[in-house]
Amino acid sequence: MIGEKVVLRYRMSAGDAHYAGQLVEGAHIVTAWGDVGTELAIRLFGDESLFVGYSEVRYTAPVYSGDWMEYSGWIEKVGNTSLTCHFEAHKVMGLADRDGKKGLADSAADVYPEPILCAYGTGTLMVKKDLQRPEFGDPKFQVR
Repeated sequence: MIGEKVVLRYRMSAGDAHYAGQLVEGAHIVTAWGDVGTELAIRLFGDESLFVGYSEVRYTAPVYSGDWMEYSGWIEKVGNTSLTCHFEAHKVMGLADRDGKKGLADSAADVYPEPILCAYGTGTLMVKKDLQRPEFGDPKFQVR
């Protein structure tokens, strides 16, 4: 890992649900990873970057409206104008009574003892050499 892990937390709203049962589509995860990747590029190169693409994206658990998600990423490799990052999405809290059978209030929620891995993947971002400003980045992300 180059630098530090970057983390973004977000609660999936009812408006994020796309499928029956308040299921959220996987595109929301990829969108959040875009923000994580942008922060990583700024911390390294002092510029927002452009995403070149994702590879090896895998969805491992469902995400529903009401879930609190933690999106994280870190830099694994730095090239002349690119950075390759590993991304993960974990569910850290969720509504307690999804099916209405427990008799709990609609507002009841559970904090999970361990985060639930919902997706992981690899992404590559690029910052043109003439746009790089590492002197304005985070010193913890300097490539040695």
